[in-house]
Amino acid sequence: MHKRDFGSFHSSNVQELISIANERYLPPELPFKLRYDSTADSHSKTIQFGREFKDRYFLLEDTCTFLNHGAFGAVLRPALEDAQKWQVYTEKQPLRFYDRELLPHLVYVTRRLANFVDCDPCDIVLVSNATTGINAVLKSLKFSSGDVIFTLSVTYGAVKKLLKQVCTETGAVVKEATVTFPLSGPDQLTKLVREELEPNVTKLAVFDHIPSNTPFILPLKEIIDICHEKNIPVLVDGAHALGSISLRLKNLKPDFYVSNAHKWFCGPKGAAFLYVDKTFQSVIRPVVISHGFGSGYNSEFIWTGLHDYSPFLALHTVLDFWQMLGVGVIQGYMHDLCRQAGGMLAKSWGTALAAPQDMFGSMSLVRLPSSLFDNDDLVNYSKAEEIQNKLYHNYNIEVPIKCIENKLYVRISCHVYNSLGEYKKLADAVSEMCT
Repeated sequence: MHKRDFGSFHSSNVQELISIANERYLPPELPFKLRYDSTADSHSKTIQFGREFKDRYFLLEDTCTFLNHGAFGAVLRPALEDAQKWQVYTEKQPLRFYDRELLPHLVYVTRRLANFVDCDPCDIVLVSNATTGINAVLKSLKFSSGDVIFTLSVTYGAVKKLLKQVCTETGAVVKEATVTFPLSGPDQLTKLVREELEPNVTKLAVFDHIPSNTPFILPLKEIIDICHEKNIPVLVDGAHALGSISLRLKNLKPDFYVSNAHKWFCGPKGAAFLYVDKTFQSVIRPVVISHGFGSGYNSEFIWTGLHDYSPFLALHTVLDFWQMLGVGVIQGYMHDLCRQAGGMLAKSWGTALAAPQDMFGSMSLVRLPSSLFDNDDLVNYSKAEEIQNKLYHNYNIEVPIKCIENKLYVRISCHVYNSLGEYKKLADAVSEMCT
Protein backbone atom coordinates (compact mmCIF):
# COMPACT_ATOMS: atom_id res chain seq x y z
CA MET A 1 0.00 0.00 0.00
CA HIS A 2 1.63 3.23 -1.17
CA LYS A 3 1.78 6.12 1.23
CA ARG A 4 -0.04 8.41 -1.23
CA ASP A 5 -2.73 5.93 -2.15
CA PHE A 6 -4.88 5.37 0.93
CA GLY A 7 -8.10 6.54 -0.69
CA SER A 8 -11.15 6.08 1.52
CA PHE A 9 -9.61 4.18 4.44
CA HIS A 10 -11.72 2.17 6.86
CA SER A 11 -11.07 0.43 10.15
CA SER A 12 -11.19 -2.94 8.39
CA ASN A 13 -7.95 -1.99 6.60
CA VAL A 14 -6.08 -1.29 9.83
CA GLN A 15 -4.95 -4.87 10.54
CA GLU A 16 -3.32 -5.05 7.12
CA LEU A 17 -1.46 -1.80 7.54
CA ILE A 18 -0.35 -2.30 11.14
CA SER A 19 1.07 -5.76 10.37
CA ILE A 20 3.26 -4.74 7.41
CA ALA A 21 6.93 -5.46 8.10
CA ASN A 22 9.03 -2.39 8.88
CA GLU A 23 11.13 -2.74 5.74
CA ARG A 24 8.00 -2.66 3.56
CA TYR A 25 6.00 -0.05 5.47
CA LEU A 26 5.62 3.39 3.86
CA PRO A 27 4.17 5.97 6.25
CA PRO A 28 1.74 8.70 5.20
CA GLU A 29 3.15 12.14 4.59
CA LEU A 30 2.47 14.58 7.41
CA PRO A 31 0.28 17.54 6.41
CA PHE A 32 2.64 20.12 7.94
CA LYS A 33 6.11 20.44 9.40
CA LEU A 34 6.24 19.47 13.03
CA ARG A 35 6.99 22.21 15.53
CA TYR A 36 9.68 20.49 17.56
CA ASP A 37 12.92 22.41 17.88
CA SER A 38 15.00 21.40 14.84
CA THR A 39 18.18 22.53 16.62
CA ALA A 40 17.56 20.25 19.61
CA ASP A 41 20.04 17.61 18.45
CA SER A 42 23.00 19.95 18.69
CA HIS A 43 21.43 21.91 21.52
CA SER A 44 21.22 18.76 23.66
CA LYS A 45 24.99 18.74 24.03
CA THR A 46 24.92 22.09 25.83
CA ILE A 47 21.42 22.35 27.24
CA GLN A 48 21.15 22.97 30.96
CA PHE A 49 18.25 21.04 32.38
CA GLY A 50 16.32 22.93 35.02
CA ARG A 51 15.10 26.51 34.79
CA GLU A 52 16.51 27.18 31.30
CA PHE A 53 14.90 24.01 30.01
CA LYS A 54 11.60 24.86 31.69
CA ASP A 55 11.46 28.26 30.02
CA ARG A 56 12.28 26.81 26.61
CA TYR A 57 10.10 23.73 26.45
CA PHE A 58 7.32 23.98 29.04
CA LEU A 59 4.44 26.30 29.92
CA LEU A 60 4.73 26.06 33.70
CA GLU A 61 4.43 29.25 35.75
CA ASP A 62 7.70 30.77 36.91
CA THR A 63 6.27 31.66 40.32
CA CYS A 64 5.31 28.11 41.33
CA THR A 65 7.77 25.54 42.61
CA PHE A 66 6.21 22.62 40.77
CA LEU A 67 7.29 19.31 42.30
CA ASN A 68 4.21 17.29 41.37
CA HIS A 69 4.77 16.21 37.79
CA GLY A 70 3.51 12.77 38.73
CA ALA A 71 -0.06 14.02 39.22
CA PHE A 72 -1.05 15.04 35.69
CA GLY A 73 2.27 15.61 33.96
CA ALA A 74 3.24 18.81 32.15
CA VAL A 75 3.02 18.99 28.38
CA LEU A 76 5.93 19.86 26.13
CA ARG A 77 5.29 23.22 24.52
CA PRO A 78 6.13 21.97 20.98
CA ALA A 79 3.79 18.99 21.40
CA LEU A 80 0.88 21.20 22.44
CA GLU A 81 1.55 23.53 19.52
CA ASP A 82 1.50 20.58 17.12
CA ALA A 83 -1.69 19.21 18.66
CA GLN A 84 -3.32 22.55 17.94
CA LYS A 85 -2.06 22.45 14.37
CA TRP A 86 -3.62 19.01 13.96
CA GLN A 87 -6.91 20.43 15.25
CA VAL A 88 -6.81 23.28 12.74
CA TYR A 89 -5.87 20.95 9.90
CA THR A 90 -8.77 18.65 10.79
CA GLU A 91 -11.31 21.45 10.44
CA LYS A 92 -10.04 22.63 7.03
CA GLN A 93 -11.63 19.58 5.42
CA PRO A 94 -13.16 17.30 8.08
CA LEU A 95 -14.39 14.57 5.74
CA ARG A 96 -11.03 14.23 4.01
CA PHE A 97 -9.28 14.00 7.36
CA TYR A 98 -11.58 11.55 9.14
CA ASP A 99 -12.54 9.43 6.15
CA ARG A 100 -9.27 9.29 4.21
CA GLU A 101 -6.33 10.36 6.36
CA LEU A 102 -6.85 9.78 10.06
CA LEU A 103 -6.53 6.00 10.35
CA PRO A 104 -3.25 5.74 8.38
CA HIS A 105 -1.83 8.52 10.56
CA LEU A 106 -2.93 6.69 13.72
CA VAL A 107 -1.31 3.49 12.45
CA TYR A 108 1.91 5.41 11.79
CA VAL A 109 2.18 6.93 15.27
CA THR A 110 1.17 3.60 16.84
CA ARG A 111 4.01 1.88 15.02
CA ARG A 112 6.46 4.52 16.24
CA LEU A 113 5.26 4.22 19.85
CA ALA A 114 5.46 0.42 19.67
CA ASN A 115 9.10 0.74 18.64
CA PHE A 116 9.75 3.07 21.60
CA VAL A 117 8.37 0.57 24.14
CA ASP A 118 9.79 -2.44 22.26
CA CYS A 119 6.75 -4.43 21.24
CA ASP A 120 5.05 -5.66 18.09
CA PRO A 121 2.85 -2.86 16.64
CA CYS A 122 0.04 -5.41 16.38
CA ASP A 123 0.00 -5.71 20.19
CA ILE A 124 -0.50 -2.04 21.08
CA VAL A 125 -3.44 0.34 20.69
CA LEU A 126 -3.96 3.99 21.55
CA VAL A 127 -6.50 4.87 24.25
CA SER A 128 -7.34 8.16 25.94
CA ASN A 129 -5.89 7.28 29.37
CA ALA A 130 -4.72 4.38 31.50
CA THR A 131 -8.11 4.11 33.22
CA THR A 132 -9.81 3.50 29.87
CA GLY A 133 -7.33 0.75 29.03
CA ILE A 134 -7.76 -0.98 32.38
CA ASN A 135 -11.54 -0.81 32.04
CA ALA A 136 -11.30 -2.40 28.59
CA VAL A 137 -9.37 -5.36 30.00
CA LEU A 138 -11.39 -5.93 33.17
CA LYS A 139 -14.75 -5.50 31.42
CA SER A 140 -13.74 -7.96 28.69
CA LEU A 141 -12.45 -10.78 30.88
CA LYS A 142 -15.01 -13.24 32.21
CA PHE A 143 -15.10 -13.82 35.96
CA SER A 144 -17.31 -16.19 37.88
CA SER A 145 -18.42 -16.46 41.49
CA GLY A 146 -15.46 -17.39 43.68
CA ASP A 147 -12.79 -16.36 41.19
CA VAL A 148 -9.95 -14.42 42.81
CA ILE A 149 -8.33 -11.26 41.48
CA PHE A 150 -5.01 -10.75 43.22
CA THR A 151 -3.56 -7.32 43.88
CA LEU A 152 -1.43 -5.36 46.36
CA SER A 153 -2.51 -2.82 48.94
CA VAL A 154 -0.65 -0.08 46.99
CA THR A 155 -2.93 -0.48 43.95
CA TYR A 156 -4.25 2.83 42.61
CA GLY A 157 -7.52 3.89 44.24
CA ALA A 158 -9.54 4.15 41.03
CA VAL A 159 -8.50 0.64 40.04
CA LYS A 160 -9.55 -0.67 43.46
CA LYS A 161 -12.98 0.84 42.88
CA LEU A 162 -13.19 -0.74 39.43
CA LEU A 163 -12.25 -4.14 40.88
CA LYS A 164 -14.93 -3.73 43.50
CA GLN A 165 -17.51 -3.01 40.80
CA VAL A 166 -16.39 -6.00 38.71
CA CYS A 167 -16.66 -8.27 41.76
CA THR A 168 -20.11 -6.93 42.60
CA GLU A 169 -21.29 -7.82 39.10
CA THR A 170 -19.63 -11.24 38.80
CA GLY A 171 -19.26 -12.65 42.31
CA ALA A 172 -15.47 -12.68 42.03
CA VAL A 173 -13.42 -11.55 45.03
CA VAL A 174 -10.30 -9.44 45.44
CA LYS A 175 -7.41 -10.75 47.48
CA GLU A 176 -5.25 -7.81 48.55
CA ALA A 177 -1.77 -8.53 49.92
CA THR A 178 -0.51 -5.83 52.29
CA VAL A 179 2.77 -4.06 51.52
CA THR A 180 4.40 -2.73 54.70
CA PHE A 181 6.75 0.25 54.92
CA PRO A 182 9.52 1.10 54.90
CA LEU A 183 10.42 -1.42 52.24
CA SER A 184 13.55 -3.46 52.84
CA GLY A 185 14.12 -4.13 49.15
CA PRO A 186 12.67 -5.79 46.04
CA ASP A 187 12.83 -9.24 47.63
CA GLN A 188 10.16 -8.19 50.13
CA LEU A 189 7.72 -7.78 47.25
CA THR A 190 8.60 -10.90 45.28
CA LYS A 191 8.39 -12.96 48.48
CA LEU A 192 5.00 -11.46 49.30
CA VAL A 193 3.58 -12.26 45.88
CA ARG A 194 4.98 -15.79 45.85
CA GLU A 195 3.53 -16.56 49.28
CA GLU A 196 0.11 -14.94 48.80
CA LEU A 197 -0.85 -16.10 45.29
CA GLU A 198 -3.45 -18.87 45.10
CA PRO A 199 -2.83 -20.52 41.72
CA ASN A 200 -5.92 -22.69 41.50
CA VAL A 201 -8.46 -19.94 42.05
CA THR A 202 -6.66 -16.74 41.01
CA LYS A 203 -7.82 -15.74 37.53
CA LEU A 204 -5.89 -12.46 37.24
CA ALA A 205 -3.17 -10.54 39.06
CA VAL A 206 -3.14 -6.73 38.90
CA PHE A 207 -0.01 -4.72 39.73
CA ASP A 208 1.12 -1.10 39.58
CA HIS A 209 4.52 -0.85 37.91
CA ILE A 210 5.11 2.35 39.90
CA PRO A 211 2.41 2.85 42.56
CA SER A 212 1.09 6.39 42.59
CA ASN A 213 1.08 7.07 46.34
CA THR A 214 4.21 5.05 47.14
CA PRO A 215 6.27 5.43 43.96
CA PHE A 216 8.80 2.61 44.23
CA ILE A 217 9.55 0.62 41.08
CA LEU A 218 8.04 -2.83 41.37
CA PRO A 219 10.41 -5.72 40.46
CA LEU A 220 7.96 -6.39 37.68
CA LYS A 221 9.84 -8.90 35.54
CA GLU A 222 10.37 -11.21 38.52
CA ILE A 223 6.75 -10.85 39.64
CA ILE A 224 5.36 -11.53 36.18
CA ASP A 225 7.52 -14.66 35.98
CA ILE A 226 6.17 -15.83 39.36
CA CYS A 227 2.59 -15.36 38.17
CA HIS A 228 3.20 -17.10 34.87
CA GLU A 229 4.81 -20.04 36.65
CA LYS A 230 1.39 -20.46 38.30
CA ASN A 231 -0.52 -19.86 35.02
CA ILE A 232 -1.95 -16.56 36.25
CA PRO A 233 -2.24 -13.74 33.68
CA VAL A 234 -0.99 -10.29 34.71
CA LEU A 235 -2.49 -6.84 34.14
CA VAL A 236 0.00 -4.02 34.77
CA ASP A 237 -1.01 -0.44 35.52
CA GLY A 238 2.05 1.38 34.21
CA ALA A 239 0.51 4.86 34.33
CA HIS A 240 3.79 6.37 35.60
CA ALA A 241 6.19 4.23 33.55
CA LEU A 242 6.29 5.64 29.99
CA GLY A 243 9.15 8.14 29.98
CA SER A 244 9.99 7.66 33.64
CA ILE A 245 11.86 4.37 33.22
CA SER A 246 13.09 2.21 30.37
CA LEU A 247 10.14 0.18 29.11
CA ARG A 248 10.81 -3.03 27.15
CA LEU A 249 7.60 -4.99 26.83
CA LYS A 250 9.18 -7.87 24.93
CA ASN A 251 11.37 -8.48 27.94
CA LEU A 252 8.67 -7.98 30.59
CA LYS A 253 6.12 -10.19 28.82
CA PRO A 254 2.97 -8.94 30.60
CA ASP A 255 -0.39 -10.16 29.41
CA PHE A 256 -1.84 -6.65 29.61
CA TYR A 257 -0.07 -3.33 30.13
CA VAL A 258 -1.31 0.27 30.14
CA SER A 259 0.58 3.54 30.42
CA ASN A 260 -0.16 7.24 30.05
CA ALA A 261 1.66 9.45 27.55
CA HIS A 262 0.69 12.69 29.32
CA LYS A 263 2.65 12.06 32.51
CA TRP A 264 6.42 11.50 32.30
CA PHE A 265 6.40 11.32 28.50
CA CYS A 266 4.99 14.90 28.43
CA GLY A 267 2.42 14.44 25.68
CA PRO A 268 -0.85 16.39 25.50
CA LYS A 269 -3.60 15.18 27.83
CA GLY A 270 -5.69 12.41 26.35
CA ALA A 271 -3.11 9.93 25.03
CA ALA A 272 -2.16 6.54 26.45
CA PHE A 273 -1.59 3.01 25.21
CA LEU A 274 -2.89 -0.46 25.93
CA TYR A 275 -0.75 -3.52 25.24
CA VAL A 276 -2.43 -6.92 24.98
CA ASP A 277 -0.56 -10.16 24.41
CA LYS A 278 -1.69 -12.00 21.29
CA THR A 279 -3.13 -14.79 23.43
CA PHE A 280 -5.87 -12.44 24.68
CA GLN A 281 -6.48 -10.14 21.72
CA SER A 282 -9.52 -12.05 20.50
CA VAL A 283 -11.40 -11.40 23.77
CA ILE A 284 -10.40 -7.84 24.71
CA ARG A 285 -12.84 -5.21 23.48
CA PRO A 286 -12.76 -1.42 23.72
CA VAL A 287 -15.11 0.21 26.19
CA VAL A 288 -16.91 1.78 23.20
CA ILE A 289 -17.85 -0.54 20.32
CA SER A 290 -17.87 1.06 16.89
CA HIS A 291 -17.22 0.34 13.20
CA GLY A 292 -14.09 -1.75 13.76
CA PHE A 293 -16.00 -4.48 15.59
CA GLY A 294 -15.17 -7.91 14.20
CA SER A 295 -12.20 -6.69 12.15
CA GLY A 296 -9.46 -7.43 14.68
CA TYR A 297 -7.93 -6.08 17.88
CA ASN A 298 -6.25 -3.00 16.38
CA SER A 299 -9.23 -2.19 14.16
CA GLU A 300 -11.68 -2.30 17.05
CA PHE A 301 -9.67 0.14 19.18
CA ILE A 302 -8.46 2.57 16.54
CA TRP A 303 -11.85 4.22 16.03
CA THR A 304 -14.23 4.49 18.98
CA GLY A 305 -16.30 7.34 17.64
CA LEU A 306 -15.68 10.96 16.79
CA HIS A 307 -13.46 12.83 19.23
CA ASP A 308 -10.30 14.93 19.23
CA TYR A 309 -7.49 12.69 17.99
CA SER A 310 -4.83 15.41 18.13
CA PRO A 311 -3.24 14.15 21.40
CA PHE A 312 -2.49 10.84 19.64
CA LEU A 313 -1.07 12.50 16.54
CA ALA A 314 1.06 14.93 18.58
CA LEU A 315 2.96 11.93 19.91
CA HIS A 316 5.11 12.25 16.77
CA THR A 317 6.51 15.44 18.27
CA VAL A 318 7.02 13.88 21.67
CA LEU A 319 8.80 10.86 20.19
CA ASP A 320 11.05 13.12 18.12
CA PHE A 321 11.89 15.13 21.22
CA TRP A 322 12.90 12.12 23.31
CA GLN A 323 14.90 10.57 20.50
CA MET A 324 16.79 13.79 19.73
CA LEU A 325 17.77 14.54 23.30
CA GLY A 326 18.31 10.89 24.17
CA VAL A 327 16.17 8.69 26.39
CA GLY A 328 19.15 7.85 28.59
CA VAL A 329 20.13 11.50 28.94
CA ILE A 330 16.65 12.56 30.04
CA GLN A 331 16.03 9.66 32.40
CA GLY A 332 19.57 9.87 33.76
CA TYR A 333 19.00 13.49 34.79
CA MET A 334 15.62 12.75 36.38
CA HIS A 335 16.87 9.75 38.34
CA ASP A 336 20.04 11.47 39.53
CA LEU A 337 18.09 14.55 40.62
CA CYS A 338 15.60 12.33 42.48
CA ARG A 339 18.43 10.58 44.29
CA GLN A 340 20.03 13.87 45.29
CA ALA A 341 16.77 15.54 46.30
CA GLY A 342 15.47 12.59 48.31
CA GLY A 343 18.73 12.22 50.17
CA MET A 344 18.96 15.95 50.88
CA LEU A 345 15.40 16.13 52.23
CA ALA A 346 15.83 13.10 54.49
CA LYS A 347 19.10 14.48 55.86
CA SER A 348 17.63 17.96 56.36
CA TRP A 349 14.64 16.64 58.32
CA GLY A 350 16.39 13.77 60.08
CA THR A 351 14.02 11.25 58.51
CA ALA A 352 14.28 8.52 55.87
CA LEU A 353 12.97 7.30 52.54
CA ALA A 354 10.10 4.83 52.36
CA ALA A 355 12.26 2.38 50.39
CA PRO A 356 15.89 1.97 49.37
CA GLN A 357 16.94 4.76 47.03
CA ASP A 358 17.62 2.38 44.13
CA MET A 359 13.94 1.36 44.15
CA PHE A 360 12.92 4.88 43.10
CA GLY A 361 13.18 6.39 39.64
CA SER A 362 11.77 9.85 38.92
CA MET A 363 9.69 10.04 42.10
CA SER A 364 10.64 9.46 45.72
CA LEU A 365 8.80 9.23 49.03
CA VAL A 366 10.42 10.99 52.01
CA ARG A 367 9.03 10.89 55.54
CA LEU A 368 8.16 14.27 57.01
CA PRO A 369 9.45 15.31 60.45
CA SER A 370 7.27 13.76 63.14
CA SER A 371 6.96 17.16 64.84
CA LEU A 372 4.52 18.11 62.09
CA PHE A 373 1.99 15.50 63.20
CA ASP A 374 3.07 13.71 66.40
CA ASN A 375 0.68 15.76 68.55
CA ASP A 376 -2.32 14.44 66.63
CA ASP A 377 -4.24 11.50 68.06
CA LEU A 378 -4.92 10.23 64.54
CA VAL A 379 -2.73 10.93 61.53
CA ASN A 380 -4.93 10.72 58.46
CA TYR A 381 -5.51 12.06 54.99
CA SER A 382 -7.04 15.27 56.34
CA LYS A 383 -3.78 16.10 58.08
CA ALA A 384 -1.86 15.33 54.90
CA GLU A 385 -4.15 17.62 52.91
CA GLU A 386 -3.76 20.36 55.50
CA ILE A 387 0.04 20.33 55.19
CA GLN A 388 -0.13 20.10 51.39
CA ASN A 389 -2.40 23.15 51.28
CA LYS A 390 -0.10 25.12 53.60
CA LEU A 391 2.85 24.43 51.35
CA TYR A 392 0.87 25.65 48.38
CA HIS A 393 -0.83 28.71 49.88
CA ASN A 394 2.04 29.93 52.08
CA TYR A 395 5.07 28.96 49.96
CA ASN A 396 3.66 28.34 46.44
CA ILE A 397 5.13 24.84 46.44
CA GLU A 398 3.02 22.24 44.64
CA VAL A 399 3.84 18.83 46.10
CA PRO A 400 1.62 16.02 47.45
CA ILE A 401 1.65 14.77 51.03
CA LYS A 402 0.80 11.09 51.53
CA CYS A 403 -0.43 9.30 54.65
CA ILE A 404 1.20 5.86 54.79
CA GLU A 405 0.69 3.65 57.87
CA ASN A 406 -0.12 6.66 60.06
CA LYS A 407 2.98 8.54 59.01
CA LEU A 408 3.19 11.45 56.62
CA TYR A 409 5.45 11.49 53.59
CA VAL A 410 6.15 13.94 50.80
CA ARG A 411 6.15 12.51 47.29
CA ILE A 412 8.58 14.45 45.13
CA SER A 413 8.65 14.32 41.34
CA CYS A 414 11.79 15.12 39.36
CA HIS A 415 11.66 16.04 35.68
CA VAL A 416 14.05 17.83 33.37
CA TYR A 417 12.67 21.27 34.23
CA ASN A 418 13.36 20.79 37.95
CA SER A 419 16.60 21.62 39.78
CA LEU A 420 17.98 20.83 43.22
CA GLY A 421 17.36 24.33 44.54
CA GLU A 422 13.60 23.78 44.32
CA TYR A 423 13.82 20.86 46.73
CA LYS A 424 15.99 22.97 49.06
CA LYS A 425 13.10 25.43 49.09
CA LEU A 426 10.78 22.58 50.12
CA ALA A 427 13.22 21.47 52.81
CA ASP A 428 13.36 24.97 54.28
CA ALA A 429 9.58 25.45 54.13
CA VAL A 430 8.89 22.23 56.02
CA SER A 431 11.57 23.05 58.60
CA GLU A 432 9.96 26.46 59.13
CA MET A 433 6.56 24.83 59.55
CA CYS A 434 8.03 22.64 62.31
CA THR A 435 9.07 25.61 64.44
